[in-house]
Amino acid sequence: MWGKLLGGLFGLAMFKIPGLIAGVFIGHWFDRSMRQQFEQAGGFAGFKRDQSEAQGLFMFSTFAVMGHLAKADGVVTTAHIDKAVAFMQQLGLGPQQQQEAQRAFREGKDSQFPLQQQLQSLRQAYRWRPDLLQMFLEIQISVAYVDGRLSDVELKLLQQVAAALSISNTRLQYLLGRYEAESRFSRRPTQQAPAADALADAYQLLGVASDCSETELKKAYKKQMSQHHPDKLMSQGLPKEMLELANQKTQQIQAAYELLKQHRS
Repeated sequence: MWGKLLGGLFGLAMFKIPGLIAGVFIGHWFDRSMRQQFEQAGGFAGFKRDQSEAQGLFMFSTFAVMGHLAKADGVVTTAHIDKAVAFMQQLGLGPQQQQEAQRAFREGKDSQFPLQQQLQSLRQAYRWRPDLLQMFLEIQISVAYVDGRLSDVELKLLQQVAAALSISNTRLQYLLGRYEAESRFSRRPTQQAPAADALADAYQLLGVASDCSETELKKAYKKQMSQHHPDKLMSQGLPKEMLELANQKTQQIQAAYELLKQHRS
């Protein structure tokens, strides 16, 4: 319909009545062609199917790259296996989903695993969703730190993952520091008065300097909440199993902001 309407109007403006007739004919051909392509894609159900496929790709890539990182230093440690199992439990995966996750983890451990190809597929599926690609990288960072340290091999591999997802090394370094601060901050006893280290971690978690203004602090808080808000990420295609991760992120961001507000009041 829109092809005929726009084609007719354009033809009328350019060539009067003959242009109107030609424009409607061309527009009809365009509408028919677009309708066929839409139907071949499965109509509106095709959009749902594509999102489902992208979410499946996200889940498989998460555990496969997790397995690849676990094997980065040559040996998969018990800590890495425990981390993967705990992660599956945290996501609330059912028996079949756990089997699929374990299979992806094993494939990722294989020395012939096509890491770059897998990451390129993920980036292609979520190329307009940078917040989701960042969350994927943040998950892999948590895996690399499972033993409390980051080896040179693991760092190099994380740099490869970030580059494949079009995330700059500067951004990666920020996310590494942010993860360390968040880990320390999450272990802080809530009943204790905040020490200087806890305040420093809260500032780093929000991505601002300790001498920032109230306006800058609030702006950074809103930015972090926007990047990790569960509803936003779900609308962008985050698998529902990952929702709890986003919730935990926003809870930490909220806690850091409240601590700093209280300290600065």
